[in-house]
Order: sequence, then structure tokens, then C-alpha cells
Amino acid sequence: MITMDVFKSDAFHATQMIAAVDKLGYVPGYLGSIPGLFEPVPVMTEAVYIEERSNAPALIQTSPRASAVPQIGGDKRTARPFATVRLAQGSRIMASELLGLRAMGEEQALETLIGRVNRRQLQLMRNMDLTFENLRLGCVQGTVLDADGSTIYNWATELGQTIPAEVDFDLDNANPASGALRKLVTAAKRSILRALKGLGGNAVRIYALCGDNFWDDLMAHPEIVAMFAATNEAQSLGRDVAFASFQFAGVTFVNYRGTDDTSTVSVGTDKAKFFPANAGIFQWAMSPGESFEHLGQDGQMFYSMMVPDERRNQFADVEVYSYPLPVCTMPSALYRAKRT
Repeated sequence: MITMDVFKSDAFHATQMIAAVDKLGYVPGYLGSIPGLFEPVPVMTEAVYIEERSNAPALIQTSPRASAVPQIGGDKRTARPFATVRLAQGSRIMASELLGLRAMGEEQALETLIGRVNRRQLQLMRNMDLTFENLRLGCVQGTVLDADGSTIYNWATELGQTIPAEVDFDLDNANPASGALRKLVTAAKRSILRALKGLGGNAVRIYALCGDNFWDDLMAHPEIVAMFAATNEAQSLGRDVAFASFQFAGVTFVNYRGTDDTSTVSVGTDKAKFFPANAGIFQWAMSPGESFEHLGQDGQMFYSMMVPDERRNQFADVEVYSYPLPVCTMPSALYRAKRT
């Protein structure tokens, strides 16, 4: 018969719990699906060091033959520690919830109980997935935000860099100058590539996450209408427009779908956020968990475990943890635009 002691069995061991979550599927959201955007960095400590080097190339002055060779100094390096954050949430299964399982066969009852636990894990992981997406979205804008909107890290401030001022794309102009939009997009791309100082080389891909109003006016812009009309995708203007994507002037524009309330996770309905992928400027550091069994190991994306009530044997908590730090090492390579 099923009792609360079943939660101490191997079926609910931490390793088994992680495997069960994996089977349920982990869908991090759009930003987690972009190839080459975030580099996973497992670490064994709570602190993550970010090293900066002043090693930009410089012109070489001419000098007479046989004269002393001008010398350059070594790289000027600075390294600063930043702490990973703790994300944790649980769901309690009370002993009373198992009453209906006591009269059932042991094996069938255990399967039913595991299914119940998995549903709780799925609920927790949906919250974790949303939190991960919120952290990623903040990171590609230069400021990682907590659930309450407070700042965890402003990478431009922390690293002494400047993100270019927001640019008006003038999308509500009924009669824009010919080529005006392409010039604005090209300027954004140049700003990003120059700020990268060669990082990523030709592999760099630039994305722009667009809010709904920005996207709608962008799709109605004469240059975009003309571009679609000149290709086999002309009919796309009449279908599959919401939350779609297309390339223009070397940038992939995406109608970003955040949360359905358009505010909890959102780029702002009148905004567009530009950032590079494959440049190596975004990392996702992961510290190990808090249990003894996690010490001395590289951090994982998340941890899941079952915590029984040892004193009264009245409940068991399903808990999910993560210890990440989303890092943007070059916030100067980000770019912002507004609809008007």
C-alpha cells in the first residue's frame, strides 16, 4: 500500500527526478532556440569571473632602419567576480492526497503517484522556463531583471560600457524617403559589428525582436512591401504574419511573442531590440546545487528533488532549483529602436 514513506524510495531520488523532468520536455522559449546565442558555462563555484582585456589593434609608426624597435606592453587585464542567482520553487503533496491510492495495487498505485508528481514538476518547470526566458530577454537588452522588475545586473554599468541611445525608426511616416528604412537598419548593423571588435567574424547573425506595433508598422512599410512583392513570398503579407520572422538588410526581424498579457515578458509593443548571435558575448553560467551530493561538480541547468516531511510524515515537497547567471560581456554591441 502507498504511504508517505514511498517518497524515500529510489523512484524519487534526485537523479531520477531530473530524468523525469527531462522526459516531460524542456522548452525555454524563442531566445533559448537561437543557435549560438547563449554559451552554457558550467562552473563549480557560486562566483563567476569576467575578465576584460584592452587588446585592440593599433597602427605601427614607421621608424628608421637599425633604430630601436618600439615595444608594446602586455595586455591590461581586469577580472571581477559576479555571483550566480538562486531560483527555487516547490509544490507540496499532502498525505491526504494519497488516501485514494491506498486500496489500489502497489505497482499501479506507485505509477499513479509518479504521474501526480510529474504533473507537479511540469507546473514548476513551466514557471522555471518562463523565468529563464525572462532572464535571457533581459540579458540581450543589457539588464537582467528579477521577477519583481528589480535589477539583478546591469551589464553596461558593471562593465563600464554604453549601449547606444534608442533610435526612432519613424515607422508611422506615411511618406518615408526612399531607402530610409534600409539606412536605419544598416546603421544598426554597423554599430553592432563595430562594437564587437571582430568577435564572431563572419559567423555573426543579427536579430531584432519586435513588439507588436513596431512589427505591424514595419510590415506595412513601403520598403518591406516592395521586398516581399519582388520575391516568391509576396503572399506572406496576407497570412502567417503574426509572430513570424524575415530578413532585411542583413538582420532577422522577429515578431517576438512573450507572455500573453504582453507585459510580464515583453520587449514593449513599440520597441525593437537588436543583438548579435554567434559572437560569444552571451554566456549562461550554472553553479552547482546546495546539497552535499552536488559539491565539487559542475553546475547543471536545473535540479529537481523530493523532500519528505521527516518529523510528522504528513507531506512531501516537490522542489525545482536552478543557479544561473546570464552574462552579456559586451553590452555596447546591443542596439535599440522605437516605432516613432
